[in-house]
Amino acid sequence: MSTTATARHGQKLADMLMKIAAIAAIVLSAFQIWQGVTAELAAPVFRPVHLSWILVLVFLTQPLIKQSHSLPLYLAARSVDFVLSAATIWATWHIVQFDYDDISFLLDGLKGADQLAGLITIVALLEATRRSVGMVMVVIAAVFITYALFGDALPSGIASKGFELEELIRFHIFSTNGVYGAPLAIAAGVVFIFVLFGAFLQVTGAGQFFIDIAFAVAGKYRGGPAKASVIASAALGSISGSAIANTVTTGSLTIPMMKKLGYKPEQAAGIEAAASTGGQIMPPVMGAGAFVMAQFTGIPYSEILLVSIAPAILYFACTLLYVHLMACKLGLEGMDVKAGVREVLNKGWHFLAPLILVTALLMMSYSPVLVGIAGCVAILVSALCRRSSRVSLSQVLEGMKEGALMALPISVACATAGIVVGVVGQTGIGLQFTQFLLALSGGHLWSALLLIALAAVVLGMGLPVTAAYIVLSVMAVPALNDFGLPILTAHMIVFWLSQTSNVTPPIALAAFAGAGIANASPMRSAVQAFKLAQGFFLIPAMMAFSGLILGDGETLHFVIGIATTAGLIIAFAGGIEGRLINPLNKPFRVILLALALMMLFMDDSVRLAALVAVIGIVVVNTKLGRKKVEMTH
Repeated sequence: MSTTATARHGQKLADMLMKIAAIAAIVLSAFQIWQGVTAELAAPVFRPVHLSWILVLVFLTQPLIKQSHSLPLYLAARSVDFVLSAATIWATWHIVQFDYDDISFLLDGLKGADQLAGLITIVALLEATRRSVGMVMVVIAAVFITYALFGDALPSGIASKGFELEELIRFHIFSTNGVYGAPLAIAAGVVFIFVLFGAFLQVTGAGQFFIDIAFAVAGKYRGGPAKASVIASAALGSISGSAIANTVTTGSLTIPMMKKLGYKPEQAAGIEAAASTGGQIMPPVMGAGAFVMAQFTGIPYSEILLVSIAPAILYFACTLLYVHLMACKLGLEGMDVKAGVREVLNKGWHFLAPLILVTALLMMSYSPVLVGIAGCVAILVSALCRRSSRVSLSQVLEGMKEGALMALPISVACATAGIVVGVVGQTGIGLQFTQFLLALSGGHLWSALLLIALAAVVLGMGLPVTAAYIVLSVMAVPALNDFGLPILTAHMIVFWLSQTSNVTPPIALAAFAGAGIANASPMRSAVQAFKLAQGFFLIPAMMAFSGLILGDGETLHFVIGIATTAGLIIAFAGGIEGRLINPLNKPFRVILLALALMMLFMDDSVRLAALVAVIGIVVVNTKLGRKKVEMTH
């Protein structure tokens, strides 16, 4: 057979399998909606079925070997995928048939077939993780599994009991503590539904409406496309669930416009990456991690949503400030906006209804899964309100397919993170890590935060944000609690810090995605993104040292926290960039940085005094500008 014929046969097989995968993805979305509405299947059945479906889709859509000119090699690799899929289905069927009412397995252990089913599930999960998430996540999970099995061979300071393989499988597969634990429960429920909601936003054109409204609002101002990028990313990123997906979605439009206006390519990529990553901390949806936080803390999602509003607004204010200062330095102006706010709203006002509905229902503490389903229905119904936005059945099916495929790495990562969470609970290593962190920090909260931030960046180099948050929270939150921080504050700090890997060199995936669109240096783009995303470091620090997270009876402390955090952002930006309204000389820059440190580490009275001083410097800087007297660098 000729090379051309071989390639043609290989392509036909690949196309056929992708069609099968598309059908399976659509049916999975339908199944998830059905389960969300009816809650017909109990957790020991629903979670294994969901994960099995996800794993099979990974094996179908991400083959062991990409299509090759060697048809026998490609067929052999595909045979491995089929075997893995069949073994996963068999193991899942065995797991869902398991009789949990018969407690003899607690006394006598699992039978051979049960152990085999559990072992197949773990192996298949790790292989799917390697394909869809990356090798780093697999290595982390393998390290924790090894620790659970052979922890008794380690030095006494970090040793554990050392569990038999049967005990490990029983705990992680035949219970809701490991693979099928809380992380997968969130991914299989609310996260999947909101990812589907995001997919419907794209196919109906609602996503483009939010981008258009951002340009209508901010495009005409200095550095308009960059500011529009920040606003659009705040709106879309809250729902998309992925900083990288958000960077690619909005960046394909905003980055070329920023470059055309005069921003350097790496600056355009950095702005988009910083803004898109910020979408993950913006209510009402906040990506997947906030739903995990609600599960871990037992705090209603509506309360998490409320306390997140002020920090999120401060983050985007920080990013907008840097964007403005950058535009001033480059001498950039606004852009010619073709459509005003009223015109854009006239065309797409109906797309606001689903977002308002979702926000209102979440605030009213309705089930997030049902809220997400209501949002999916609302976005499709609202699309029918205008002839220009009506979608066909094929577009609806395309949205269902894309939603399921986008959910693959999230569910896989959460299931694998469940292994880490399970080992921490099974072995007690979390307490030892807490003691280690406390000792290494010297009992100082600021040094503990630095260590946690460093761990977040390192973990994030190989893990998705949600997985990084899950791993970090089970290890670091107890240490923050020992420093006296409330549970919600501790989780919020870790949640914010877990986002930093997307914008922090040397591996800043959101910045790298933006660099690809901007045709810029990935590392230089990452440096720009890191600078623009300073809020991810400054604001969690203020959560720890001020009243930025609203608690009962602490309204005044909360207001002071907001005001001084805003002052801290202005002082830090002015000190770093060397300008506010107008350029600043070195003495003023040093003073601003000193005031920033005072607002970070001192008590409220000193913070307020420092805030007044910052306001005074801004006023002086503005008046000097009006007199056209520029300060020298």
